[in-house]
Amino acid sequence: MIERAGAGPLRRLVVLRHAKSARPEGVADHDRPLAARGLRDAPAAGRALAEADCLPGLALCSTAVRARRTWELAAARWGTPPPVRLDRRLYAAGVPGLLAVVREVPAEVGTLLLVGHSPGLEDLVLTLAGDGLDDTLDRVRAKFPTSAIAVLSWRGAGWRDLAPGAALLTSVTVPRGGGR
Repeated sequence: MIERAGAGPLRRLVVLRHAKSARPEGVADHDRPLAARGLRDAPAAGRALAEADCLPGLALCSTAVRARRTWELAAARWGTPPPVRLDRRLYAAGVPGLLAVVREVPAEVGTLLLVGHSPGLEDLVLTLAGDGLDDTLDRVRAKFPTSAIAVLSWRGAGWRDLAPGAALLTSVTVPRGGGR
């Protein structure tokens, strides 16, 4: 694996966009549930993270129903899910808001999972990635669909040091559920 230059331990920020949501009439945006496809794709995202050895030490999740349900279904695929912090600030957040929440994470956490929404998440990935492996940056620029997972690696003493351009985008995957 190519690692970004910098001082401190290698850290990973795993960014997961919520799975496909439904749009029932009369339901507030924050309260929208997952659609049938989202109910299939969220567990696939959990499997993909486990297979890639990308299980987090902590998860930060938007309070929106579709994000929380994505987290629950993904984490159910792991033996022992990590602690999760539900944070309303992640709902509809832009890059400055997302970074503010991430920078509050304790330095002991080596791999952090962020579960949230478009367009903030893809903007965050593109802001933090100073470079990417293969075509990862082009893929995020083109589209960051529901259930997409981006993995950013960087070195730093703590999450408060995470800065624009400091990370390497190592992978982008879009797990889809099947008959498993």
